Amino acid sequence: MALLESYVAGAWRTPDDEGAPLLDAATGAEVARISTRPVAAADAVRHAREVGGPALRAMTFHERAMLVKELALALKEHLDELYELSYATGATARDTAVDVDGGIVTMLGMSSVARRTLPNDVVAVDGPVERVSRGGTFLAQHVWTPLRGVAVQVNAYNFPVWGALEKLAPALVAGVPSIVKPAEQTSYVTERTVRLALATGILPEGALQLLVGAPDGLLDALDAQDLLGFTGSAETAAVLRAHPAVVQRGVRFTAEADSLNAAVLGPDATPGTPEFDLFVTEVAREMTVKAGQKCTAVRRAFVPSSLLADVEGALAARLATATVGDPRDPATRVGALVDLEQRDAVRAATRRIAADASVVSGSLDDVAVAGLERGAFMAPVLLRAHDARSSAAHEVEPFGPVASLMAYDRTDEVVDLLALGRGSLVASVVSHDERFVRDVVLGAAAHHGRVLVLDRDDAAESTGHGSPLPHLVHGGPGRAGGGEELGGVRGVFHHMQRTAVQGSPDMLTAVTGQWVAGSRRRTDGPHPFRKSMAELAVGDAFVSDWHDVTAEDIDSFAVMTGDTFYAHTDPDAAAANPIFGGIVAHGYWVLSRAAGLFVDPAPGPVLANTGLENLRFTEPVRVGDRIRVALTCKALNPREHTDYGEVRWDAQVTNDRDELCATYTLLTMVTKQPR
Repeated sequence: MALLESYVAGAWRTPDDEGAPLLDAATGAEVARISTRPVAAADAVRHAREVGGPALRAMTFHERAMLVKELALALKEHLDELYELSYATGATARDTAVDVDGGIVTMLGMSSVARRTLPNDVVAVDGPVERVSRGGTFLAQHVWTPLRGVAVQVNAYNFPVWGALEKLAPALVAGVPSIVKPAEQTSYVTERTVRLALATGILPEGALQLLVGAPDGLLDALDAQDLLGFTGSAETAAVLRAHPAVVQRGVRFTAEADSLNAAVLGPDATPGTPEFDLFVTEVAREMTVKAGQKCTAVRRAFVPSSLLADVEGALAARLATATVGDPRDPATRVGALVDLEQRDAVRAATRRIAADASVVSGSLDDVAVAGLERGAFMAPVLLRAHDARSSAAHEVEPFGPVASLMAYDRTDEVVDLLALGRGSLVASVVSHDERFVRDVVLGAAAHHGRVLVLDRDDAAESTGHGSPLPHLVHGGPGRAGGGEELGGVRGVFHHMQRTAVQGSPDMLTAVTGQWVAGSRRRTDGPHPFRKSMAELAVGDAFVSDWHDVTAEDIDSFAVMTGDTFYAHTDPDAAAANPIFGGIVAHGYWVLSRAAGLFVDPAPGPVLANTGLENLRFTEPVRVGDRIRVALTCKALNPREHTDYGEVRWDAQVTNDRDELCATYTLLTMVTKQPR
């Protein structure tokens, strides 16, 4: 069998021992061997900082996001190979899709979010400019820049592909290299995934490294510019959190640990309702996917006392159809646990809960699968707690196909029961009663990283209780680790430093690459709409001629649009208005007239107006006023793999008393090259 290798400092390193065997979870056959000798982790950290980091930071957010997309598409070409390896972990085809396909989809989602929300630049601004001086010559802007270290990810055995890719994607987009340390039991799947990724040549050297086995000196090599992400047990998380690298040297530590996730059935969800069936389906699925070896699996199912017998019967019937067996068999619903040691640990945990509960469905006896006598199989076990409040199910996590039913009578009671888990990744509320849902969600939100509300209206499109999404934060408070992963740009920013930069408008424009009000405008040369992105520069501007506002302007706009609001059409009523005190122009007339004042109508580089942001009407415009508009190129955002990009323009409409009447950001699509 192959001896697994680590990828460190630009080379695959073969251990010099025979290694220990890693066994197929279903057949017991040897799959690979893993070294029992330590890997020199400090070399990987040094290489990431000196080689991988500079290469990534030289790219823009969009360029790095495109790397993530290209890498995901390249891995997609190897699904069959990764599926075959995944079967050895005990995962069925359905389970493998959650891991392998889920990891690839997460990368694609993160790439899309990054390209949609981040600039095509090496720095991102956080929020608006803060005006900290009266005269406006001294301002502040928060900016995000990449940390100058490495993101070390210590992953769990249950998701050898998704676990690595969901942490890798935001780190790459942020410009931070990664070192992947997989769990030993399924490290052969992660090793193959990393080999495939590196073989594409898509990533710059040093952006991705792999440590298989025990890393020597890994934590000792980390400092305040580094990040440590952990997925696994709460005990191990506590050890890592107490390490001097975290406590004394300020390494950013994120943990996803034990989680007693829950599903709540609403009192309105009686048998025959869509919600009753959805609850049964969701709990059964969460118990059986990955043989219950999911950090997001439902461990506690809360049911109204009046519906407990109905739910027991329906769930027991559903679980009875969940065939346990060979994960390679398409008919199998529940594959093997990762190994015999894990199966025994799940059984022991289940017995602790069963000491104060009844077994409703399933058994802790061995499951006989013909020809697979060495497999780590276990039937799904559904328990019913004798006393919901004192149940060990609030303390013990059986990391396998096990869940406990618990009865409640009042809304406030189930909120309190949810909190007994001391913090979880996710809870589901299955109900069509809006008041019940609101009370449970608001009561439980502080104890959960995510809450799924499931009912007849969203069921067809719901991604389900157990599916983290790249757009949403994945993590939970308290026992669940207290960390956050994914979350779109939030996951990217976790790998970056937010810094408040103070200075003059011109200096802030120079630092951020985005025009700041008060900094220089360049109004000489051709109209900015005649310039392609290659010719435009931040600060290029156009100041229009004056327009004299007439009563006819306002009247004709009211007739044309049908907007006859009294402040524009009724002099007496407008005069009584405490804000206007007389007839004023429509805000949207001001907006439309401004466009007429700055638009250069002939065909040219500007292709389309795609919207506007942050529109504010700050001063009424009245008959007799004179207005004009100053249009300034605020930011250039060329798109990868297209011949055009987005240009953001600062638009300011002022009157002849030098008062700001309207301000907004105009978005246009402009060709990259002259037309």
